[in-house]
Amino acid sequence: MKFSGQLLELEHEYKEPIQYYLQLGEEKIPLNPYLGQTIKMKYLQEIRCIYCGRKVKKTYNNGYCYPCFIKLPQNDLCIVKPNLCHYDQGTCRDSEFGDHHCMVPHYVYLALSSDVKVGLTRRTNAFKRWVDQGAIQSIPIAELPTRKMAGELEYFLSQHLPDKTNWRKMLKGEIADKDIRKIREEILALIPEEYQSYLLDVDQIYEFLYPIEETVQNLTSINLDKQPIFEGKLIGMKGQYLIFDTGVFNVKKYAGYQVEIEIIEPTK
Repeated sequence: MKFSGQLLELEHEYKEPIQYYLQLGEEKIPLNPYLGQTIKMKYLQEIRCIYCGRKVKKTYNNGYCYPCFIKLPQNDLCIVKPNLCHYDQGTCRDSEFGDHHCMVPHYVYLALSSDVKVGLTRRTNAFKRWVDQGAIQSIPIAELPTRKMAGELEYFLSQHLPDKTNWRKMLKGEIADKDIRKIREEILALIPEEYQSYLLDVDQIYEFLYPIEETVQNLTSINLDKQPIFEGKLIGMKGQYLIFDTGVFNVKKYAGYQVEIEIIEPTK
């Protein structure tokens, strides 16, 4: 069974376990049914920008050509550093984008992936964000009306907690033995007065179970530029990674690449 098209980031559904889909252009391939089977991927030596379709030799920020990287609002510095949002200064790259993505309610949250980290996300994007990070648990701390305000609170809390995930530990399941609810209580006591009215009175911890059949042993990163053809037994999915017995593949990193996927049926 073969599929081909432009590789895009993994999609998923919040179920138990998480249901993953590989996007090749307009086609979505459910991956959970193919756990345990051998998959062969071939890079077809063509890359196109995921936004404008321009043919390029390399991508920026997971799939964009350079012009789209420097002009689109989703590639601005304030996306990765929300406390630097400059919408209120009238310098947003696209005010309509800002209205829909930044001037809307955002959660500041705690997530347990490799360790307990602080992060933020649009309220409507929370589950996707948590799964993309490979979190096994998450709990909101506060809901703020804009991305900038959420970014300022996240930046404050990042002085006390990590704001990054160790992807190697996350994939291997080497997760800190910490009580996320207890850490939330400790963090709430540190939050400045100006944010107190935005704190959430919630106790529910969201939990995530990932489709991983075997203990991850081989964390060699599969690089399509250096290894245009690879194959291996699919043993799991977590975050934006496909986990094979031959290595791990960061799907989002290679968004825009034209590939051919062959699912090799087991011999009887």
